[in-house]
Amino acid sequence: MIGGGLAGLAAGVALAESGWRVRLFEQRPFLGGRATSYVLPDGQHVDNCQHVTLGCCTNLEDFYGRIGAAGKITFFDRLLFLDPQGRRGEMQAGRLPAPFHLTWSFAAFAPLTLPDKLSIARAMLDILRTKGKPSDLQENGGISMLEWLRRRRQTKGAIERFWRVVLVSALDEELARTDARFGIDVFWKAFLSNSTGYRMGVPAVPLANLYDGCKSEIERRGGEVVLRTPVRGLKIENGEFAGLRFDEGREETADAYVFAVPHTALGELLPQSIKQSDAALANLDKINVAPITGVHLWFDRQVMTDPFLTLLDTTTQWIFNKSALYADSNGKEKGSPEGQYLQLVISASYDLLQKPRQEIIDLCLGELREALPAVRDAELVKATVIKEAAATFSPEPGVHRWRPRQQTSVPRLFLAGDWTDTGWPATMEGAVRSGYLAAEALLRSAGTPRRLLQPDLEPDGFIAMWLGRQSAATGS
Repeated sequence: MIGGGLAGLAAGVALAESGWRVRLFEQRPFLGGRATSYVLPDGQHVDNCQHVTLGCCTNLEDFYGRIGAAGKITFFDRLLFLDPQGRRGEMQAGRLPAPFHLTWSFAAFAPLTLPDKLSIARAMLDILRTKGKPSDLQENGGISMLEWLRRRRQTKGAIERFWRVVLVSALDEELARTDARFGIDVFWKAFLSNSTGYRMGVPAVPLANLYDGCKSEIERRGGEVVLRTPVRGLKIENGEFAGLRFDEGREETADAYVFAVPHTALGELLPQSIKQSDAALANLDKINVAPITGVHLWFDRQVMTDPFLTLLDTTTQWIFNKSALYADSNGKEKGSPEGQYLQLVISASYDLLQKPRQEIIDLCLGELREALPAVRDAELVKATVIKEAAATFSPEPGVHRWRPRQQTSVPRLFLAGDWTDTGWPATMEGAVRSGYLAAEALLRSAGTPRRLLQPDLEPDGFIAMWLGRQSAATGS
């Protein structure tokens, strides 16, 4: 197993449970990949970017259960939004069944006008009518989410204050560069088909602490986790994959190899002979990447009471109240009066990549002063900025053509990573799905097939009744 991010850990744990002796190599001194945390020189733990889960992420939930981390996730039923005019909106399920469970909070959503809401409702009805598969999603190469919305005559306010707010955060890409099939899928699975799919789970501990159980689970079953060990090359004999090369000329061989590394790194490792033997591997360079920026701010006093907040019409997209979500690395209790730590998240942050650290801090601080009046009187104690230039693969229209399956045509070579063909975009759910699919492919090739992939969240409410009737009518 090469790579200790979510995809590699999911595959490694699943294979260890299936009786395989797993040796996992990770080049960094910690597990978790892009969904992990760092320790600053003063001992403060910071997540490289705030990662969350949703109620519809069934495989991620299963993975957390396998490694004993389910209790480290706190779920919230209410999503809060704030516009520059100070108008707050919220999304929270009421007593109505799906797909009408969010109707009342949507109707009262102050940042949207009545024309905005009516246009959104029309588009939602189209998603419902087609069960999340509108006909124009099947166009050659795909169409962008922005084009799909324009065809549904969405208002400017609806696009900027609803569709963009949800989807840029969920998919880490601007609407004009997002395949509409991914955007539609988010709303079908998270907001329409099940009344709990939208619930947001936030880790109550630093991200790195979520993976404590992975190493012990692999080692308990006879495996090994080796950190600070980058793969330097591949050993090829007679045109076939024969092993791995590490520093100081060390080599390792195995019965099977699962590469769970970014597609850019895999493309650099694979020799031309291997790429030529599998067309999918030859097109990895056609999958582009998208950035995420995290801004971490520590204030001398409490400036925010909500656990998290989404800002509208600003560069800053999400504010996470880390002091409220978990105790800090110094062991201070939640809600400590000594200060407050906030993490800001900006997805698809192309415009920030070349900006200096202080300029980004000043920009975000100015937006916070408008959104949270208490910030105006608070002192900024310290701040840091973490830019992930290649945080995710870009879900561009037609990108599905270039995403390889987990089982390659090269004997004993398997792939895991959210960029592989999972049916999901670049999310933690997608990463875990890829790991399970890679493990399934390996087990199947070894003659010991096992089902690991969890089914999607079952539709409920009127959606379940409607789909049930359609299924009965067609005899399926």
